Amino acid sequence: MSNTTGARPVRPLRYGFLLLPNYSMIAFSSAVEVMRMANRLSGEVLYEWPTFTMDGQAVPASNGLEIAPDHKVTEARNLDIVFVCAGVRVRRVWGDELHAQLHRLSKSNAVLGGICTGTYLLAKAGLLDGYRCTIHWENIASLRETAPNVIVSEELFEMDRDRYTVSGGSAPLDMMLQIVKKAQGKELAVSISEQFMCDRMRGAFDKQRIPLRLLLGADQPKLTEAVELMEANLEELINLDELAALVGVSRRQLERLFKKYLGCVPRRYYLDLRLKRARQQLLQTASSISEIAIACGFVSASHFSKSYREMFGLSPREERHLQRQHV
Repeated sequence: MSNTTGARPVRPLRYGFLLLPNYSMIAFSSAVEVMRMANRLSGEVLYEWPTFTMDGQAVPASNGLEIAPDHKVTEARNLDIVFVCAGVRVRRVWGDELHAQLHRLSKSNAVLGGICTGTYLLAKAGLLDGYRCTIHWENIASLRETAPNVIVSEELFEMDRDRYTVSGGSAPLDMMLQIVKKAQGKELAVSISEQFMCDRMRGAFDKQRIPLRLLLGADQPKLTEAVELMEANLEELINLDELAALVGVSRRQLERLFKKYLGCVPRRYYLDLRLKRARQQLLQTASSISEIAIACGFVSASHFSKSYREMFGLSPREERHLQRQHV
């Protein structure tokens, strides 16, 4: 597959899009626009993006708009990547013919991709078993239940071997920037990002922000209140006994709630919140590492750096240096 060589292609890379009823227009167009801009800025036809539907007829996006597809899906050939684009009411588009066509495409040399709930359809077809993948946060729980052999992450996008999946919204833009960077080089990817006024190219470790109400539900007000207090007190930390007293439960009960519903002890959750906030400041502000450490409740820059490396795999200094190379 020529899309991962890092060398200039001898022919345009062909990334196909299978549009299914109620697909997300913003997700689809975010992916396509990166390729359009790559062609414009390079002065070359680096990419082509043929579109397909099941029968070759236009289907409505979730916003009601329709675009005329280039072909029906049975004519999809010679593609480097083919993205399955879906959106709301995804279960209604599933059927034997779609199952058959997805398996046909999987036997070609193309990478298979899922945009928004297109991931669900690939998983439903058994084509993501053993792969890491992602999907819009509204669908994470149902996908985990539907496809137990799939490793579902909360990342914005996942590129695992020959399967590329992306959560939806504007996240396809971030994924496509990384794909362009790999195929065409960093300079072009950065130029595209600048054209679209992106403050940075999101990549590894960037997760979807999942609303707490979705994780906990409405029947855990004490736990929700505890987390909100943590989020409001990242510089001046609250100890666990104080936190329990403020929400009106015992320390032991609070620990049980965190373990049951959030999968970790309160101290670990609090640390993760602080490190995630620190990463935002590190990548989005000019504050010094020492200033960020203090603002996020760390007693020293060395303690901050050690904790940061344990979570993200590199030090704050290394992370910032890497980010500056990319923007």
